[in-house]
Order: sequence, then C-alpha cells, then structure tokens
Amino acid sequence: MKEKLEQIKAEAIAQIQAADAPEKLNDVRVKFLGKKGELTAVLKGMKDVAPQDRPKVGQLVNETRAQIEKLLEDSKTKMERAIREARLKAEVIDVTLPSKKNSVGHRHPNTIALEEVERIFIGMGYEVVEGPEVEYDLYNFEKLNIPADHPAKDEQDTFYINKEIVLRTQTSPVQARVMEQGKLPIRMIAPGRVFRSDEVDATHSPSFHQIEGLVIDKNISFADLKGTLEVFAKELFGPETKTKFRPHHFPFTEPSAEVDVSCFKCGGKGCRFCKGSGWIEILGCGMVHPHVLEMCGIDPEEYNGFAFGVGLERIALLKYEIDDMRLLYENDIRFLKQF
Repeated sequence: MKEKLEQIKAEAIAQIQAADAPEKLNDVRVKFLGKKGELTAVLKGMKDVAPQDRPKVGQLVNETRAQIEKLLEDSKTKMERAIREARLKAEVIDVTLPSKKNSVGHRHPNTIALEEVERIFIGMGYEVVEGPEVEYDLYNFEKLNIPADHPAKDEQDTFYINKEIVLRTQTSPVQARVMEQGKLPIRMIAPGRVFRSDEVDATHSPSFHQIEGLVIDKNISFADLKGTLEVFAKELFGPETKTKFRPHHFPFTEPSAEVDVSCFKCGGKGCRFCKGSGWIEILGCGMVHPHVLEMCGIDPEEYNGFAFGVGLERIALLKYEIDDMRLLYENDIRFLKQF
C-alpha cells in the first residue's frame, strides 16, 4: 500500500509540473483528489486492509493528500503570478500620454444668438410665439397687405406647395394669426425658420431664420418703436451703441424704416467691418399698416402698433464677426468648437 501511495504521489507531482495552465491543474486535482480520484479509491479499499494496519494506512493517505494539495496550491499561485506579470507587460500604460477627453457638445451660434435676443425682449415684457413653417398664402401675403400681383412676391421668389400653400418667407404670418385672436394688447416676438429661393453665397441661403416683433396697443407711436429698438441694440451690442433710422418701404408697415447701429468694432469711426461708413444695417421696422389691422379684425381707429424684423443669422454674423454665412450650416467642428 505504501508503494502504491508513493507511485500515486510521484505521478501527481509529474503531472503538476507538466501543467501550463490553471485548467490543467484543476484536472490533476480532480484525477487524484476528486470523488472518483485515485486517493479516494485507496480509501475505499481500506476494508481489505488488516484492522491493525488501517490507522497507519489512513495516515499515509492523508499525508499524501496534503502533499499533493500543497503542491497544487503552490503551483497555482506561481502560475497566476506569472500570468499577471505577462498581462501587465502587455497592457502597459504610458502615464505621460495626454488623456482622452470627452467631446461635450454645446449650443450652436444661431441658438446662442437667439437665446440672447429672446432674453432681451422677454425682459421688456414680450412673449415668444411660434407658428407653422408651411403656411397659407393668405397669412404669408394677403393679410400682410401683399395682394396677388404685388411686386414684393417677386422679390421673395417663394417656394409654393400648391396655389394656396407656401413655405413661409417670413415669420410675419405668426403675427397675423395672433392678431386674429383679438387678445389685446399684444407684445410678442416670433422667431423661426423661413424659406426663399435664394442662391447660396456668403450672405444668402434658401433657408434661414428670422425674428419678428409686434406691439399692438392704444396710443403707440414711432417714438415707442425707436426707444424699444435702441434698448435692444444697446443690450445686444453694448451700451455705447447708437441707432440710426433711414426711411424705407415695407408693404405691411407705414411709415417704415431700416435701422443701422454704430459699428461696435470701431465705435463709428469707420473700419473694414463697417466698410468705412461707421454704421451697420441690422433690421427693418415701421408702424403697422392700418389695412393689416383691419384684415386681422382690429379697429385701426382704436389700436395701432409697430413691427420689426431681424435676420437671426445676421445677428450671429455681426456679434461673432463671422464673414461667411455658410459656416453656420457646414457643421465644421473646427468652426463650431470656437463657441
């Protein structure tokens, strides 16, 4: 029996030393120490051993088991250490390399400019109103004092869905819809996307954004309009900004004007940014035409008001000194990361 145990021990040692993976060590453990292992078979054969020899044989079996288990544990520890060291060498980290930064998105320059304009007018008591981009010709033109044969239609060169439905060319239809509701007084701005059949270049696009404002109340004068736009210009471009009103014509306002602001780059002295004039055009405005009020169900004898409109892209181009409108839509990450 002693010789058999020595033989089992020698065989186990040989297989442990030959093992090159933890899985093979486990196979050795099962073969010699498992429920059907060779040492277990020796213990089951104790019934054939003389009673006086059983204690000695049992002790030999236990000693052999302990020696095999110790050898297995030592081999497993050495093997795991070697595997860990090999992995560390393969997965070495150079702590001097720059770290990987998460690319966190942010607002588009158009959105930044829009939120700034909304903040200014909400601070003056205006509400922000939105309307449909696909609009009826009735609201886009007729109710704004632009009848079927008016030349302003040619200027806007519109995208028509059919004879009565058009992609809106301005956000003024939102004003007409609000006036129709008859909830007076009105103080609102209407930002949104508009469409015109323009060629794409540095200052034009077939799809762009407008912000139009409207005030309807009793005893509104052109002085109220001038004061409102002066506050707007100073808030947007700086407290030293001056405004200048030039007579103009718009079908839906009378009298009408275009508004210039003093160049915030040179302070009005004249530079490349303002083309040497000291002034920069930013928007159009005027007193709401009485006929527009009538078509929207408002009595022009009792109420009047003013309206204005500014291109959102123009605000963004001026505020951030961008010289090409196409940059706003090309999704060049090098450009957008600057904001």
